[in-house]
Amino acid sequence: MRGHERNTRFRCGLHFLAGAASILTAFLAVGMTMAVPAAGQRAERPALDITGYVIDAELDTAAHHLTAKAVVSFTAPPNLDVVNFGFHPALKLTKITDESGKLLEGERTADGSIRVTPGTAFVQGKTLHWTFEYEGTLTGSEDGPIEGLKLAAIQEPISYLLYAARWFPTTGYMTDRFTAEMHIRVPQGMKAFSSGAEGASKSVTLSNGKPGDEFTFNWKKPGFPGTVIAGRYVGPISAGAGNVKVYVSISHQASANQLAQMATKEYDFFTDSFGEPETSHLNVMEVPDDTLPAVWAPELAAIQSARVGDKSGVRLLANTIAHQWWGCEVSPRTLSDAWITNGMSRYGELMFLEDDSGRSAMNAALEDVSAGALAYDTTPLSSVGRLAPFSPQFQSMTLEKGAMVFHMLRGEVGNKAFLEILKGTLSQYTDSSIRTQDLVKVAESQSQQQLTSFFAQWIDGTGAPRFTDKYAVYRLGNNKGFRTIGEIQQDLDLFRMPVDLRIETDGKTENQKIEVVGTDTQYVVDTFGRPRRISIDPEDWVLKTTPDLQVRIAILMGQQLVAEGDLAGGLTEYKKALDANPQSSLASYRIGEVLFSQHNYQASVNSYRDALRGDDEPRWTEVWSHIQIGKIFDVTGQRDRAVNEYRLAVQTNDNTQGAVNEARLYLQKPYKAPDAE
Repeated sequence: MRGHERNTRFRCGLHFLAGAASILTAFLAVGMTMAVPAAGQRAERPALDITGYVIDAELDTAAHHLTAKAVVSFTAPPNLDVVNFGFHPALKLTKITDESGKLLEGERTADGSIRVTPGTAFVQGKTLHWTFEYEGTLTGSEDGPIEGLKLAAIQEPISYLLYAARWFPTTGYMTDRFTAEMHIRVPQGMKAFSSGAEGASKSVTLSNGKPGDEFTFNWKKPGFPGTVIAGRYVGPISAGAGNVKVYVSISHQASANQLAQMATKEYDFFTDSFGEPETSHLNVMEVPDDTLPAVWAPELAAIQSARVGDKSGVRLLANTIAHQWWGCEVSPRTLSDAWITNGMSRYGELMFLEDDSGRSAMNAALEDVSAGALAYDTTPLSSVGRLAPFSPQFQSMTLEKGAMVFHMLRGEVGNKAFLEILKGTLSQYTDSSIRTQDLVKVAESQSQQQLTSFFAQWIDGTGAPRFTDKYAVYRLGNNKGFRTIGEIQQDLDLFRMPVDLRIETDGKTENQKIEVVGTDTQYVVDTFGRPRRISIDPEDWVLKTTPDLQVRIAILMGQQLVAEGDLAGGLTEYKKALDANPQSSLASYRIGEVLFSQHNYQASVNSYRDALRGDDEPRWTEVWSHIQIGKIFDVTGQRDRAVNEYRLAVQTNDNTQGAVNEARLYLQKPYKAPDAE
């Protein structure tokens, strides 16, 4: 086994599927990548506490080479004989010295970290300053801290050194906060970005004798300022007050103004919702498509190039910017508290979607979030720290279920109290870490409600209720209307939560909140008109199990298995979804994808045709089914039929994931299978 962390499942979950990457998969991947900075590596509370760094680094893009020196300030308990630091496997330490200049011995361990033996015994509470000098080649193809994730690459036109890459010695990943002063030298013409910019760059001569520029950054608040991005950007482009600045490559210059307007709109929305951030400056930029879909750090938010001009980039950017509050301003005390920052960033994304596109758009997104919340719901959120933090289960729980907990909390306490809870939490724990019990105290204080049963159900428990309703309607005498006597049933004995009940009558619609306690809860509702339909939780404030959700979960699980390379397992899950809903266009489309990858073209066409005849959910399955069928006709030598399918795709006018653009491309030039190109 290699000396670095492995998890193929997480690796595969981050990659968008080829061709028609589904919105469901894309948003799951977005959520997962958002969690890499928040919980991307195993991060138990460390034995030592790193408080700050001073880093000098030079990036040679021609040689893909990094040369760096990091002075690490930390304290350690006196009983430690050795100290472990996380460190990128491709980087080589050339020297380690303590504050007296004494050389220290360091060696690689089986898990890829660096084990260092101190020259003198540690003294309780005394701050030490060790200097690490190191260098190495970073193209992104080397083994990194997490297999399959390209977290560091020194290249043209955009280089990136993400905190998750461990490009400097680390410990207490995303649980122990630190300050950082960095001096970054890059080739002339490149702009470097990190946290805590101070003034303009200065011209320098690089080690290779070529001209360069040095950028200085100094983030003085305890946080996670360890990400550096450097590129040949156009910008800055800004909108509104100008505190949000956008930098893009020349190829995306046409989208820069739109991106700046959207970033400013999202930043202002979160400022209104969460309160003033710890810094009023934010640099937004693009990163290459070969790394994470999104990256965040104090004063920095970046999304992949492919998302800059794409509609899906709106939600991706909102999630990324929300981390300026939930992740930067406050962070989890332990991995079991990561649902707070991961979940609230995800829910912040949904809050912006609601504000920007309406409640119906948010409800549609909640369907996918609910599926993710229940896909791996076998471990309570209070115990997720025991899971591998980059596993699909950890990501699904902290992101999707975490978001649903906040959504349900909002439904329980109301909009006004909910926003007060968010602002109160950020105010009390600015620049520090937070535990679940801390959030509970703030929530009860701000809402003036007792929330023990709520958090016991959703943080310490698993599963979700499956509601059923049995009722009878009686006519009241003297023209007084009708009385409905009913019983709400569900299968969680400890469940206790107010649930909305909507009674649609011949005349006025009645709404009533029922305190559902245990498995059977009776209710009585009087209405003037005869009830025609009764709905439990019609506005989807409660995470609940439904037949439709089971279909979505099966498809989600299938997508994960296919991403891992388990095509047979994926097909089994997709067929489960079809058994539950034979009209599911998404399930049929996914089956078509798998069969297409196996060159089983006839069966694949049949599945894509089934998708076209299905429920058309989501809508993009129509345009992409036509494109995929066209590809099959092209590779089987039926160009006329392929052209017809591409034309049908264009006629849908649905450009999800660039569908119409791709169809027009294949109208001009036939599709060829990758192994035939």
